[in-house]
Amino acid sequence: MFTIFKKKKITEDQLANFFVNSTLKLVEEGFGDVAEIINNDPEFLEKPNVSPEDFDRFLLVVIAGNLKLMGQHFESVKDVRIAEKIYRKLATALGVDPMVLKETIAKYQSWMGRVNHPSKNTLYAMSKGVFFKYELNQFQKDYFRNMNTPNPIFLKRLDEVIQQFVFDWPQIKEDYRVVEG
Repeated sequence: MFTIFKKKKITEDQLANFFVNSTLKLVEEGFGDVAEIINNDPEFLEKPNVSPEDFDRFLLVVIAGNLKLMGQHFESVKDVRIAEKIYRKLATALGVDPMVLKETIAKYQSWMGRVNHPSKNTLYAMSKGVFFKYELNQFQKDYFRNMNTPNPIFLKRLDEVIQQFVFDWPQIKEDYRVVEG
């Protein structure tokens, strides 16, 4: 009778597979819409012309942010093991060295923290990461361009878009018992 209250079991390896596959698919299929939203934002003086195929930097921002968020939902040992599995699987999928990928993502996380300072909100850091990695400052009105900061109206719109790429770690924790393996 109490089995209906048990959480489903998922291994760390299965979770890493799910994260990598779903994130890659979501970014590959969704970045065209992101590029279109950025290119057509009325806050820009001229169209940035972000290419729908230019999603590499976006993917790194999404992964860096999601891995940072994962650390808030799992114990420190478990999140490290899951992250290591994610790095290996992602490196294989992208055809890159796992250590290079791990270092690149760590650099993105550190840089996103700096451009988002003093806020510690990871979603905002992801949005600012996209803003700066795609060099969108040059398309803004003089006031924001001279301050080298995103127009808050654009940033709010971008936050709403980026939210669609945030992995639902709380839901995973609620629905699954993540076990080693």
